[in-house]
Amino acid sequence: MKIAQIAPLFERVPPKLYGGTERVVHHLTEELVRQGHEVTLFASGDSMTSAKLIPCSDMALRLNPAVQDPIPYHMLMLEEVRRQANGFDVLHFHIDLLHFPLVRSLAGKTVTTLHGRLDLPDLQPFYAAFPDVPLISISDDQRKPMPPVNWVATVHHGLAPDVLPFTGQPRGDYLAFLGRISPEKRPDRAIEIAARVGMPLKIAAKVDKADEAYWLNEIEPLVRRYPNVEFIGEIDECQKGEFLGNARALLFPIDWPEPFGLVMIEAMACGTPVVAFRCGAVPEVIDHAVSGFIVDSMEEAVKAVHDLDRLDRHTVRATFDRRFTARRMADDYLDLYRALAGGAQRVMPIHAANESGAGPGSARVA
Repeated sequence: MKIAQIAPLFERVPPKLYGGTERVVHHLTEELVRQGHEVTLFASGDSMTSAKLIPCSDMALRLNPAVQDPIPYHMLMLEEVRRQANGFDVLHFHIDLLHFPLVRSLAGKTVTTLHGRLDLPDLQPFYAAFPDVPLISISDDQRKPMPPVNWVATVHHGLAPDVLPFTGQPRGDYLAFLGRISPEKRPDRAIEIAARVGMPLKIAAKVDKADEAYWLNEIEPLVRRYPNVEFIGEIDECQKGEFLGNARALLFPIDWPEPFGLVMIEAMACGTPVVAFRCGAVPEVIDHAVSGFIVDSMEEAVKAVHDLDRLDRHTVRATFDRRFTARRMADDYLDLYRALAGGAQRVMPIHAANESGAGPGSARVA
């Protein structure tokens, strides 16, 4: 198939540092190319890909100090997509909602994966105005706040199996927090858990401008207060494997409707179990007492850390291999591409196909 992947321009594909959506687009694109499809990637000019790259900005917008407004760059990208649209069987968008007025004229050639939170009130009237645009959720929980729309599937994220090495015997006796310093990610909870169990905590995270006050007023004082807490800052892909692989567990103490939580499957790829609060998509990603522990309170989180020896790291990795590889993700999307290209209007959610007896990770036309 001739497939276009349209990525956000905030980070390169794959990201140099932080960036979940662009990382997923990278693994999907590379797997589609590996399977022999003709893939074109619309992304920032510093992206690294086996597909044909259409550069839509010189570099990742977040890392370019000259960029003040990302919208014009994305509008220029959409104009280029419109110009080339007839050359593709499927156009797969990963840029939230900017393209919706465009895709109505492209009918059944498009799918859009929504990667972000959907519970913000400003989004409801917008999505209600476009009930016909085919949408893909990254978890079933992500759908809950939405008005009636054209959901065609839920496709969980996946990663290339060799991107993060399995570590059977971690060298560190520490807990890990990886992601972004923000109130909804609750690094304060991670610090409290580590303090209560008496273990070191390493925090590898970026601080966005929007969260600088939260960092300065809430989290940095806690880091200074507890000698067992080390703030590392933002790390790249090469550092991630060692950071996660040598941790006893990843702490994922979120307090918001997390649409997926890519870092959970990154930890699982390393064999590192996850201690996660029951929010958003967590129960869809973590198999409780298998790949980690799902908790509902600080007391349960502390107990889970004490129970980590009950979990086998080989089993954690096997769960990743069974559920969260790039091949499984790409196969799910290919089922959708082919169904839509064949004129199907609705496809069963991935989880529903599994419950009905279809193969693991398969979607089928309803």
